[in-house]
Amino acid sequence: MTMREQAVRYGERRLKRRVARALPWVGAVVAVATIAGAIRRKGFIGGTLNTVLDAIPFVGGAKNFAEVYRGRDFIRDKRVVRTRA
Repeated sequence: MTMREQAVRYGERRLKRRVARALPWVGAVVAVATIAGAIRRKGFIGGTLNTVLDAIPFVGGAKNFAEVYRGRDFIRDKRVVRTRA
């Protein structure tokens, strides 16, 4: 193994470690960015709870995986009452 190959492997390991540490923060940023839409769809309490669960690193991933597996959300959207004009 040449010195160049060792340097490349060292750099790859460092980059992987940095990305792995940053991933939970990226998920939290995405959850906070979508809080307004979640509150509009699910109501204040439901939208806030949904966003908080999504912001927690491993809990949010497990919740999203379970929702995809089930095919529906754990916290339902609020019902919209349509009035005839």
